[in-house]
Amino acid sequence: MTVTNAIWCSDIIYIHTEKGFVYLTSIMDLFSRRIIVWRLSETLEAKWVVECVLEARKLRRTIQPLVLHSDRGSQYVSSSYLEALDKIAPSYSQKASPWQNACIESFHALIKREWLYCFKIKNFDHAYKLIFEYIETFYNTVRSHSHCGYLSPKEYEFYYYTQLRKYLGRTG
Repeated sequence: MTVTNAIWCSDIIYIHTEKGFVYLTSIMDLFSRRIIVWRLSETLEAKWVVECVLEARKLRRTIQPLVLHSDRGSQYVSSSYLEALDKIAPSYSQKASPWQNACIESFHALIKREWLYCFKIKNFDHAYKLIFEYIETFYNTVRSHSHCGYLSPKEYEFYYYTQLRKYLGRTG
């Protein structure tokens, strides 16, 4: 059985605005499909991916072995990224194999199809507002996922931890 914080995945997508492209970096927990952290940036520098990794580590305070899967983009093979991973094991898709990172690719297709393509995005600030609304007030908290028994990622994790506490209460 997969548990929370065992495998994370990450990727970057381009988002067109009237002022040029902005870039969304996301990290997802494969257990619940929850977007743990995300960054919107105006550049493709590795520092945005590094910030996501450091924030995810801080938020999840995980102590178990963990894998972070991504493609082989320059940000994900940079020395600053590998240093930020620390004890997290990097995992990479083979070249030209986006299906090997299907969950995060699917999320990025969803945010575009279900939300971003509904708007003429003016600039970075407008894109940020739209992405925040989608991830924080819909995708993680309301949108049901078949993988999660038709619960939202937040509900699925809550259910998991509730069951875990019950189990530990019986055995502890």
